[in-house]
Amino acid sequence: MRSIWNGAISFGLISIPIKLVNATENHSISFRQIHLTDGGRIRYRKVCEIDEQEVAGAEIGKAYEDADGSMIPITDEDLGSLPIPTARTIEIVAFVPAASIDPLQMDAAYYLSANGVPAVKPYTLLREALKRRRKVAVAKYALRGRERLGMLRVVDDVIAMHGLLWPDEVRSPEGVAPETEVTVREAELDLADALMATLGEVDMDSLHDGYREAVEELVAAKAQGRALEPVEAGESGGGKVIDLMAALENSVRAAKEARGGKPEEVSDEKREAANAPVAKVTSLTGRKKSGGTGAKKKAAPSAGKTAAKKATPSRAPAKKTAARPTAKKSATKSTAKKTTAKSDTKSTAKKAAPRKRASA
Repeated sequence: MRSIWNGAISFGLISIPIKLVNATENHSISFRQIHLTDGGRIRYRKVCEIDEQEVAGAEIGKAYEDADGSMIPITDEDLGSLPIPTARTIEIVAFVPAASIDPLQMDAAYYLSANGVPAVKPYTLLREALKRRRKVAVAKYALRGRERLGMLRVVDDVIAMHGLLWPDEVRSPEGVAPETEVTVREAELDLADALMATLGEVDMDSLHDGYREAVEELVAAKAQGRALEPVEAGESGGGKVIDLMAALENSVRAAKEARGGKPEEVSDEKREAANAPVAKVTSLTGRKKSGGTGAKKKAAPSAGKTAAKKATPSRAPAKKTAARPTAKKSATKSTAKKTTAKSDTKSTAKKAAPRKRASA
């Protein structure tokens, strides 16, 4: 692969000569503008606004347009004389976890190749150090007339560099999120989880650009003088009010059928819970605390049945408990009667004894 930039990686006091190679390529099909009348190609000519004459590339320079519209010429010598330490150096400034880099900052990707035999050892050292620490390097470098930010990471046995946008170049998402408050039901989340699990993972190498292939087939057919059969475009669902629950169910069913699985039917309880009116909240936590109207109505009869079931068995023990002290009381009374009878017999016997003695 042809290198687009030669320089060095500055790693502390270590300098690693490298070559910068593009890691990606654009496969999209480009078109030319033509004159519809005769098919002639439309070309752009660079014309000077002052004398309205076409200007050759060798006579074109660059300038900065001031606020009042005046042009301030800037030459390559002017830019080359600027004190930029990263003009020919990728200067590593820190090592950070990969998760700390916002994917929104990522730009073009490059491969860094060791430039010459002396560069192999320090290149390998940096690569293995990145692997061992499981970190990426944040670096500064200059390319195409401006200083840029980059991230170095290991891809297989190669050090790759991703160009990064500066933090102030990433726009804030303010005003992008939906402003209308909506409620997401548990049943809908369950179906969304089921759909995600059914779709599962994908082999990234199996993905391809179907539109580009269709354009290539169209171009080949046109070149051969044959016409392609028109393909009806699918209906767009944008702007339509849909039954979200039904759409989720159909999506899960279609995904499982596509993978040879048996679709699961959603229970009536889940469907009723999803369609029941719920108070508008901004989070599921708030909904759990506040509760829904449908949940309250449904819980009322079940609570009554539970209370009735609990109340029914509680009466029998009450009777048994009441019967026990009665039995004790009756037993106490009978014991007391027996004791009284015995005491009466003894007292009668005592009284009868002296009478016998007297008669003797």
